[in-house]
Amino acid sequence: MSDCEPMRSSERPLEFPDLVCDERGVAFLTVMMVLILLTAIGVAATTMSGMENNMAGLQRTMETSTQAAESCLGTGANIILQTMLPENGGQLPVSLLDSFSPPGPVPSSNQTILENEIIGQPENNIDVAFGIGPTGLPAAPNLRMTVGSYQVVGDIDRLYVKLKAGSGQQQNAAYEGAGVGAGSSGSDVYFRITCIATNAATGTEGRVSALYACSFTGDGCQKQP
Repeated sequence: MSDCEPMRSSERPLEFPDLVCDERGVAFLTVMMVLILLTAIGVAATTMSGMENNMAGLQRTMETSTQAAESCLGTGANIILQTMLPENGGQLPVSLLDSFSPPGPVPSSNQTILENEIIGQPENNIDVAFGIGPTGLPAAPNLRMTVGSYQVVGDIDRLYVKLKAGSGQQQNAAYEGAGVGAGSSGSDVYFRITCIATNAATGTEGRVSALYACSFTGDGCQKQP
């Protein structure tokens, strides 16, 4: 006798109900398991998609904050260049001050400090653009900018003076180039420009720093690799 062959009443044990061979619930159970599996797969796919979107949005935000900070580097190099022009004699043009109309990027309260830094009095100043400086004093940014939704502050530090290739004792032409003499025109002043962009609404911050070699004659500032 097969498992599902009807049993005679005299052969049917009392502990087995009449539905022992009824398989109508198996299909329902199978369908439910498939639905649960598909639901789990859908939830996982939705979660992964949301995480990818969040990561892409975070990356875009970081790129935007970095771009805002990098725009400050060019402004800082221009401030150095304008101040070092012979006709300005180491003084900031008034058009760069925030008291000018339209306002420039340099806070008027920081004018003298920045001029002294650019001309090297002193070199490698320990002031900072953001937070608290090493001396415990609050930051005094050398420049302030608004770039889109970001507030950008920058710090300009004069580091050292270095002879150009071919200057000093190298008075004769060589593979580095013709000698240019040991005067100020034969040297570059190296500056570090640090810029920080902050979006208060999102709490996003971008920070960049670059080294620039600037000519004493105001011919230009070259970003160093």
